[in-house]
Amino acid sequence: MNYNMNMPHKKNFNAPTVLTIFGATGDLMKKKLTPALFHLWNRGWLPDKCAIVGFARKDLGDNGFRSMAVNFSGGMAGIVKKDFESFAELWRYQRGNFSDSNSYAALARNLESIDEAWGMCSNKLFYLAVPPQFYEEIFTHLANSGLTKPCSDETGWTRVLVEKPFGSDLKTAERLDAMLGKLFKEEQVFRIDHYLAKESVQNILALRFSNSIFESSWDGRAIEKVEIKMLEEAGVEERGAFYDRVGTLRDVGQNHMLQMLALIAMERPAVFVASEIRKARAAALYALRPVSRDQLKRDTRRAQYIGYRQEGGVSPDSKTETYFRLAAFIDNPRWEGVPFNLESGKRLNRSVVETFVTFKHVDPCLCPPDRHVQNVLYFQLQPNQEVAVSFWTKRPGVAMELEERPLALNYSGIEKNGELVDAYEKILLDCISGDQTLFASTEEVMASWKFIDSVLDGWKNNEVPLLVYEPGSAGPIV
Repeated sequence: MNYNMNMPHKKNFNAPTVLTIFGATGDLMKKKLTPALFHLWNRGWLPDKCAIVGFARKDLGDNGFRSMAVNFSGGMAGIVKKDFESFAELWRYQRGNFSDSNSYAALARNLESIDEAWGMCSNKLFYLAVPPQFYEEIFTHLANSGLTKPCSDETGWTRVLVEKPFGSDLKTAERLDAMLGKLFKEEQVFRIDHYLAKESVQNILALRFSNSIFESSWDGRAIEKVEIKMLEEAGVEERGAFYDRVGTLRDVGQNHMLQMLALIAMERPAVFVASEIRKARAAALYALRPVSRDQLKRDTRRAQYIGYRQEGGVSPDSKTETYFRLAAFIDNPRWEGVPFNLESGKRLNRSVVETFVTFKHVDPCLCPPDRHVQNVLYFQLQPNQEVAVSFWTKRPGVAMELEERPLALNYSGIEKNGELVDAYEKILLDCISGDQTLFASTEEVMASWKFIDSVLDGWKNNEVPLLVYEPGSAGPIV
């Protein structure tokens, strides 16, 4: 792995590259991709010859697309408009419909014209910033139009970036992967889970495998439990129609939360390269014990906030969960008997993404009479990025009294100074350079769905009641 982020010194990184973004007028482009691409350009981290081609239905043209980009910049703090206008010169536009073969033919001509202007074959990166239901038809048309074929045998790669969720269950994920397999090799497919690109998540690997004080006690003999929480004060907002088809477990449980679980549970890779790290993560996910019928009733909860059915796009008799809690277990010697407790929900009393690794207390223990002290390793991803470990020390004074003190690494200062690389910046940078470390492999996706399906199948059969909870609460009372 390359830990030097001062400049992406990667083989062939500076080759001419064209990034085509499907769904280029949507929220993802506005809120995430535009700021990320600008910051990469402003730091000099994009290839010297780079073009950004938007593909969407609106009738904009190149100048209209560039004007839209400048308007997007209005929500970005500290941006000089003149600088952004220079950046927007990289932008080009192709009006088209995802289901129209002629639109892809026009896109192909557009990309060819860029290569002709540069006088060379460029790398082609296709980013699907669209809802998952459009994936299959876009992939089909990309293949039929010849856009997935490199423009030269000697130079120029083609890669595809796919947002989550990848499928809606194991069956649909397998069908989508089979289609991808006909068009691309595994090394060309970059399945995005932007949580993997956050600094505090990447630090799980660094802390585990670069510090012997943790790795030597990283198992069920020393660890009591692991908790992974993704809690939100917001509701489904304008995503009602999408969310009602998906639910919280599919939306964040199958991807973000299980990827964090995999980083905590994985074995040490043979070498620190993308293929071995992804193989180790997949092995941890395949070791997840399918949720049995008895465990389903005992260890899973699902609920819906009051008022969800009145949200725009939501069915008035919806059974979709906006909250879940479950205990996952890993069937291998390292983690025997250790629960991985996952909890996520919307319209709760706080917004936070955090992971706790709670160590067992020493027995006999030098403890206060009313409690056993325990060390906790803590990772916070939102609202701040922080890593902390709690220690118990003697409180100053004559009495032998213990108090808990954290040792913390907080990224807020780094973020304010502009040194912290945003998750989407890291995603784009790694895809251009060909580093798949922070992207989910086929094996990881399939292993995740296999586990999640064991929960969803039971919920579908109403073996676990759908509870309700008050917006702004801590969740259902059970």
